[in-house]
Amino acid sequence: MLTILAFAANLAMTDGLASCEGLQALSLPDTTILSAALVPEGPFTPPARTGAAATPRPFTVPAACRVVGRIAPAIGFEVWMPAANWNGKFQAVGGGGFAGVISYGAMATALARGYATASTDTGHSTPGGSWALGHPELVTDFAYRAIHEMTVTAKAVVAAFYGNGPRLSYFVGCSTGGRQGLMEAQRFPHDYDGIVAGAPTNFWTHLMAGTLSPAAATLKDPASYLPAGKLSLLNKAALAACDARDGTADGLIENPRACAFDPGTLVCSGADSESCLTPPQLEAARKIYAPAVNPRTKQEIFPGMPPGSELTWTAVAGGPQPFSIPVEFYKYFVHADPNWDWKTIDFDKDVAAADEKLAALMNATDPNLAAFRSRGGKLIIYHGWNDQLIQAGNSINYYNSVSKTMGAKETDDFARLFMVPGMLHCAGGPGPNTFDALSALEQWVEKGTKPASMVASHSTTGTVDRTRPLCPYPQVAAYKGSGSIDDAANFVCAVK
Repeated sequence: MLTILAFAANLAMTDGLASCEGLQALSLPDTTILSAALVPEGPFTPPARTGAAATPRPFTVPAACRVVGRIAPAIGFEVWMPAANWNGKFQAVGGGGFAGVISYGAMATALARGYATASTDTGHSTPGGSWALGHPELVTDFAYRAIHEMTVTAKAVVAAFYGNGPRLSYFVGCSTGGRQGLMEAQRFPHDYDGIVAGAPTNFWTHLMAGTLSPAAATLKDPASYLPAGKLSLLNKAALAACDARDGTADGLIENPRACAFDPGTLVCSGADSESCLTPPQLEAARKIYAPAVNPRTKQEIFPGMPPGSELTWTAVAGGPQPFSIPVEFYKYFVHADPNWDWKTIDFDKDVAAADEKLAALMNATDPNLAAFRSRGGKLIIYHGWNDQLIQAGNSINYYNSVSKTMGAKETDDFARLFMVPGMLHCAGGPGPNTFDALSALEQWVEKGTKPASMVASHSTTGTVDRTRPLCPYPQVAAYKGSGSIDDAANFVCAVK
């Protein structure tokens, strides 16, 4: 990579490629620069995605040099560089789901902070997962290769434009982007100085089964279905049982793992009604709270949904069909059968088949981050407890595996996990869910200031109505006993 950067910087200084349009003549290994043009300050409307029904919404951007390219075989990427006031740093942004698009919104945010930035479609632009059928090279690119190749190429483009490469590099992503960040730390530890990995899909092959488990519990048998009213019943009962454990009743369960809520207290004593659960509904709820388990080995496949998250269960258990990503994963990645029926899933054989075929390629579960740590890398992981698509316990399991492998003190020196009460998948929800993980990471990487907490806020119709500290796991925010429960200053981080 250093050779490519030096080559690009030399071109910038000797061949006059420092103009934006001149970058189209830049020659890099396995790379085609499709266009290079200056985008003026103001609204930018992304190109429409093939097959998409909605028109892309515009993003406000500063004046920037936009470079569009492709890395063989089919990795689409874009690099955007501020035309003025570059902060000297590079920030790559991650994708979501099966990717397939450039993350323009996240790039606009990075540009506004003065970063040169890049994004990739990871090698395909077809919605869904059908692109994987018969194309193992595209699966490899989606799994890990595209982000690394984009990183190397983007840094070369930055060096060509500015005459020197970035002094520091960051990666920020959530969901699939979180997995991409962890994959970088594990496979390519020298790519980034700091990584923010939100709600990572890093245990991909087991997440797919874990996401289908709630659907199997509620959608196979109509008697087991949990309508919205029953989910509300469960949520109110869980909050009543566990909300006040952190010292204040605020509509949030600060630490769901310490909650001993028993849904059996809601079972109907007579006829079915909105105020109770039928026995099949109770069984379904118990299955969703519990981890998905291999029926033969009794080993955990993936964590269950925590108490307090019940209102979000409609995303994976509300029907009439399950969440599409795991269904398409088994159809196109595992079984190569577009007609595969999700109702036939075998939580022993199908999980084993996915692991055998794809675990080594797609899972970012390696707990040994010694190479990333030794080069000075810093990692912030965050996860919303009410995440409706990726059970929050997965991030705790991964962080604990790193701590066990590398030692608790050593891990705390370079990696921290922040669990976010009430937050949904990557953002939103009843709890404070807006926070600046990148600034915390910058302070850690650039000044050595370890994030003791991050202040998160919740807003209603644009007005902040609650703030709360997010604490590094295993600490949680505990009420001091006086003052407004909507003010972060009245809470302290402690192990409870």
